[in-house]
Amino acid sequence: MGFFQQITEKPWVAGHSRIVDLHDRKAFFLPSATLGLRLLLAAITVLFSLLVVAYHDRMMLGDWRALPEPWLLWPNTVVLIVSSIGLQWASLSARRREIRGIRRGLLIGGLSAFLFLVGQLLAWQQLVELGYFAATNPANAFFYLLTALHGLHLLGGLVAWSWTSDRVWRRDAEVDRLRLSVDLCAVYWHFLLVVWLVLFALLLLT
Repeated sequence: MGFFQQITEKPWVAGHSRIVDLHDRKAFFLPSATLGLRLLLAAITVLFSLLVVAYHDRMMLGDWRALPEPWLLWPNTVVLIVSSIGLQWASLSARRREIRGIRRGLLIGGLSAFLFLVGQLLAWQQLVELGYFAATNPANAFFYLLTALHGLHLLGGLVAWSWTSDRVWRRDAEVDRLRLSVDLCAVYWHFLLVVWLVLFALLLLT
């Protein structure tokens, strides 16, 4: 039976299945959370890229009236940079298995991100008090849309941050098991910082 099976076996099919098995076990080993974050970042990149293109095309029309940039956007940018640095600190501390460093980094990152969102709302309030409403001009509408979408994504990140922070403070898991969560938060924060820097530069240049 074994000899007959070897004769009738199709070598290209057998070889293919061995290659697939080798691929499945080694080449494509990736935590589902990491894969999910990569897909999320890809989708966000596409979304903001389309909005930037739409912003540029709409700006070419004659009814575009650029609004003055609120001065709060500058300190808000600094605060977001501090938030990203805090998450990076937490990530490096997780690799060194330092629970205190993780806690401090998460605390700095989360509080700074919350302060950034408050600052963005104050910037909105400043513009509204000056009469720059969303329906007044396309430039105003794009400013509110871009900053609101960025803020919503950062708010979603704070949900993941709060879940990770709760595990860290309660010590529900070992440092090695917390490392993945902290690393993913740091990557997400760095990504949103880059997105904001691009948006901020776009608003300043136009």
